[in-house]
This record gives sequence, C-alpha cells and structure tokens, in this order.
Amino acid sequence: MHVRDYPARPLLGVGAVIFRGDDVLLIERGKPPLEGWWTLPGGLVEAGERLESAVVREVLEETGLLVKPTAIAAVFERIMPDADGRTEYHYVIIDYLCELVSGTLAAASDVAAAEWTPVGGFGRRKIAPGTPGVVRRALGLR
Repeated sequence: MHVRDYPARPLLGVGAVIFRGDDVLLIERGKPPLEGWWTLPGGLVEAGERLESAVVREVLEETGLLVKPTAIAAVFERIMPDADGRTEYHYVIIDYLCELVSGTLAAASDVAAAEWTPVGGFGRRKIAPGTPGVVRRALGLR
C-alpha cells in the first residue's frame, strides 16, 4: 500500500491554474488516483516546503514550465472512498492562480499528457470532479 492510500489524516497538496489567452493548462494524470483523468497540475507539499514553492516545483516537474503564483484561487477538498466506503484518498488542495514565466510545455513526472485547453472546451475530456469550478474561480481573479 502506498503512503497516499488510506491516510490517517488528509494530505496537503497544491495545484496551479495557468492561463494562456483563453486556454487553461490541464494535465492527464498518469498514475492513481484519478489515472486517465484531466485536471490541474500539482501535487503534495513536502515537509518544510512553503506552499508557493511547492506549486512552482510541481508545475516544473510535471510540465517543464516555470510559473509565479499570484493568488489563491480556491481551497479544494478531494475525498475518494473505496468500494466499501472507506476513505482511500483524502487531499486538501490549495489551488493558486499562476502566471507563466518561461519554459516549453512537455508532459513529465507522473503526467501522461499536458495540453492548453480552451476554457469552454472541457466537454471532450474526462475532467476530474471539481476542476471546472476551480478554473471558474480563477477566471474571476484574472
């Protein structure tokens, strides 16, 4: 069993909402949980790491892009029970609106794909629950 499976307490994560014109950056998760689902880039905060540093690191690791966090867009809770109703995954995710600084987009780390997606074009993808709401909140902060 992985450390993220059936945690004793919620795990803290960060995510990034990055816009380029009318597009938002989405990644396809390459590993559980939510393998094959599209969501925002991000991951877990390491012990001793500041939240904004974690979001910069995670985006760079997953997409090759350097970003600058500018505002908290949303605090999101993802609780995923197993077939028996036990909590298999529980994350508290702080999503940041980020500005793109530099880099060339390329899927890396635990990401199967990374693409700029029209904000209104989510319908053709298997989007992780909650992602559209976080993107809408971030749009209001632009």
